[in-house]
Amino acid sequence: MIGIRAATPDDAAAIAAIYAPNVLTGTASFEIEPPDAATMAARMASSEGYYPWIVATNGDGADGGVIGYAYASKFRDRPAYRYVVESSIYMADTAQRRGAGRLLYEALVDTLRAQGFVHAFGMITLPNDSSIALHEAVGFRRTGVFREAGYKHGQWIDVGIWQCELNEPARPPEEPKPFHELGVVRV
Repeated sequence: MIGIRAATPDDAAAIAAIYAPNVLTGTASFEIEPPDAATMAARMASSEGYYPWIVATNGDGADGGVIGYAYASKFRDRPAYRYVVESSIYMADTAQRRGAGRLLYEALVDTLRAQGFVHAFGMITLPNDSSIALHEAVGFRRTGVFREAGYKHGQWIDVGIWQCELNEPARPPEEPKPFHELGVVRV
């Protein structure tokens, strides 16, 4: 059974371990050096309880090992962007193609909807058919591409932009609720 729950600082080492191969040998991340557990814990803390960090585990409850994580972050610094987020998901190699990624990303999208955000943007390095399929399965649609946006492993890499409407844009919009007030929401 796959468990879905809010990430805690105790998950930082597992999250860093899942992320590291994407940094070292993959192109899904444009970082060059993998962050350690302390850096990951600091990133989680910088969300200040406002943006969700969610993990998928083997088994229900806190005892299951972390097999993936998804989170949302501020899209841009300007105040007008506060109604939208950027979302990301990373799964352990052993958890690929078992359905856990979809459950995890659905929980993130449901949570962001409940918080009142209007749109989520997923940035996908191209080509990446499995990430595209996952994003589209949970409601994202391709809206653009940044050509040759990053240089890593001896190649220029395009970044596709996928967008998911979470809530209808209201005028004026309501302020999104902090994650710490709602927790993980699953519809």
